[in-house]
Amino acid sequence: MAILVDRNTRVLVCGMTGREGSFHTQQMIDYGTQVVGGITPGKGGTTHLGVPVFDTVQEAVEKTQANAAVIFVPAPFAPDSVLECEASGLPFVSLITEGVPTQDMVRVVNRLRQNGTTRLLGGNCAGIISPGQCKMGIMPGHIFKQGDVGLVSRSGTLTYEIVWEMTRAGIGQTTCIGIGGDPVAGTRFIEVMRMFEADPDSKAVVLIGEIGGSDEEAAAEYIKTMTKPVVGFISGRTAPPGKRMGHAGAIISGNTGTAKSKVSALEGAGVPVADKTSDIPRLLLKALERLGVGV
Repeated sequence: MAILVDRNTRVLVCGMTGREGSFHTQQMIDYGTQVVGGITPGKGGTTHLGVPVFDTVQEAVEKTQANAAVIFVPAPFAPDSVLECEASGLPFVSLITEGVPTQDMVRVVNRLRQNGTTRLLGGNCAGIISPGQCKMGIMPGHIFKQGDVGLVSRSGTLTYEIVWEMTRAGIGQTTCIGIGGDPVAGTRFIEVMRMFEADPDSKAVVLIGEIGGSDEEAAAEYIKTMTKPVVGFISGRTAPPGKRMGHAGAIISGNTGTAKSKVSALEGAGVPVADKTSDIPRLLLKALERLGVGV
């Protein structure tokens, strides 16, 4: 079983005919994802990569019965693309685009949360993959392996590194989710942890956080109530206060958002926090062994 996307997910690609959209659409198709349409205003009625192109999301949904969208639209137009997907009734949208102004993301995220009909992943995220079933985003599909462990991360690069460590150790994944590193995210750690807790096939969870914000601390409070083991990793431990490190959200302000506060919160919830990414498979194997789950 997987969360949010599986082999039945029918995907639209907003911005499919652009350079990034074209490259990653082909990767998704090659992986086996059901890409049923693309959206590029002015190119409706054509095909691209063997996929029909539509002028609007509404028309695409009506003609393809799509139930998800991934967005590669440039930053100035990405917020409207998200709202168009919501207005067309799509329940799940992954926004890959980076550089969307924070003020625009506040407007979009507040609108989606108020209406409660569409879940947004991102922006500035790597997307989502349920290994062997569906890939929506920019994750390199060949490093993933079907299995028993869910993963949620603010960092795309760290996701790839840690997943590869897991896969090489024989530990497969149910679903891997990149929530993005911007200050305002459509989906937060705590929401994903709730989904993994409810998923009977996810026997354990890996949480990959970084400095900045308080999402990891909020997730730690929820983890105290979980029945499944969680293994953590926090990046940016040597970042100086006030310095931006990689993501727009990875900024330490005073004593909040520090690696120390996040590690303390997770450890206080009973989560072993790895010092190095290479430690994660060992910690997972310990947790799964206690559950009697083999890999």
